[in-house]
Formats: sequence, C-alpha cells, structure tokens
Amino acid sequence: MSQIVLVTGASSDLGVATANALAQSGHTVYAGLNPADAHPADRLTEPNSHDLRPIPLDVADQRSVSTAVANILTQSGRIDAVVHTVGPVPRGPLESFTPYQLAQIYDAHVLSTQRINRSVLPQMRERHEGLLVWVIPTNHQADGAPYLALHTEAITMIDHLAATYAQELTEFGIETTIIVPGFLVPETGPHVRTIHPDDAETVQAYEDRYPGLIHRVDTKLAEHDLTDAEVALAAQAIAAAVSSPKGTRPLRYAPGRSSTASG
Repeated sequence: MSQIVLVTGASSDLGVATANALAQSGHTVYAGLNPADAHPADRLTEPNSHDLRPIPLDVADQRSVSTAVANILTQSGRIDAVVHTVGPVPRGPLESFTPYQLAQIYDAHVLSTQRINRSVLPQMRERHEGLLVWVIPTNHQADGAPYLALHTEAITMIDHLAATYAQELTEFGIETTIIVPGFLVPETGPHVRTIHPDDAETVQAYEDRYPGLIHRVDTKLAEHDLTDAEVALAAQAIAAAVSSPKGTRPLRYAPGRSSTASG
C-alpha cells in the first residue's frame, strides 16, 4: 500500500538515498530540504514528480516545520510515516564547545525530532495509524571515541527518545522502527558535516597536551568512506520498514546483520 512519507534531512547522503528508495518503492515522498543545505534537490530521482516532492524544511525552525506539515496535509490529506535522519557531527574537546553551541547541537539532533513529532502525531493518533522511523548509528554508546563525545551523547539521547515514543504510542496504533546501520556517522568521506568548537583557545590548550589528535580525528572522519552499497542498504531497510504491513515491523533492525529485535 502506498504511504505518504516525510523524510527529514533529505539533502544528506542517507536522506537522498532514503527518499529515492521510498519513491521507487511506490510511496509518495516529501523530501525535506533545508534551504541552507549545500546539496540541491537535483540529487533526488525525478524531483517534483508525483511520487517525489522536495519541500522546504528547516527542522530547527518551528514555523518551517509547521508550514511544511500543513502543506503536506493540504496536498495529501495525511502523513503515514516520518523518517528521522541524523544531524551533523560535533568534533572537538567537550570543554571547547560553548553553551550556545551545545544548545544548537542538541537542537539539531533531539529538539528537531520533537518539533516534527508534535506536528505529525496528532493526525496519526486520530487515525490510529502511523509509523516513526529513526536512524540510530551503531556503536553510539562506545567509550573512547576522542573528541566525538557530543555526537555519541546526542545519538544516545535520540535512542532513548525513540524507545520511549515506541512505548507511549502503542495504544494509539502508531508503530516505531529503529534502523541501526553499521556505521558511526551518517555521511560519507568529504560529505561528513562537522560542527567545530567556537572556543579556539581551549582547543589549542588540548592540542598542546595531545599533539595531532584533532588532525587524526579529522582524518578518521574524512576516511570514513561509506560505500554506496552501505548507504543503499540502510536506505532499502528504511523503505522496507515503511512498506511492511502493520504489526510485522521490528522495533530494531540492523541492515545486513542477523541481529534484529522487536519489542
């Protein structure tokens, strides 16, 4: 059955692949594109077609979220599924991020999903139908990842948020699927979107104590070259979850691995 799907962050590599995979599976896809993103809509397959519709969406702006959701409901009458993608990767010593930056980071990863959910869930609850899909990168709880603590902490918070929503929405007939792809950051090579600390003096103090560590972390991220096949595998898993009949979707699914869990 064709679904009306909103994909947030559709200008990221995984977002583009997901929007295309969903459209190719026969769903009507609204691909949320932040006007400030570098990647244009022409990365989408047949943008502006009946099945794949780019839509302006800044998940950090409540007005933008409300307008996008209202436009989708006006055009299509409902939203059957939402795909929450992952925000940019903070990189640097924890102390060197200002409180304002921390607020922006948590907004990009956590508050943005709450804005979307509060906008789409009322009509899902009314219909007793709906699906929330969350992408939770693997090993996000692993210790010892230098200068990536804020990324792993934000992803861990999203994981807890997704699991809580899954429990609370059960009686409304709304399902949750958490896709756990086999990578830590959701982008490829040079396309990794990083947030650097504003406090350069503190960054330098850590660099003096740990010479070359920042460069090694940056090199690791730049070389975190996901293959097209890995990105496609995650996108196809998301499309499969959306296409699956109600009641058959697992709570967690790890593409390419036998470890699936439901609950």
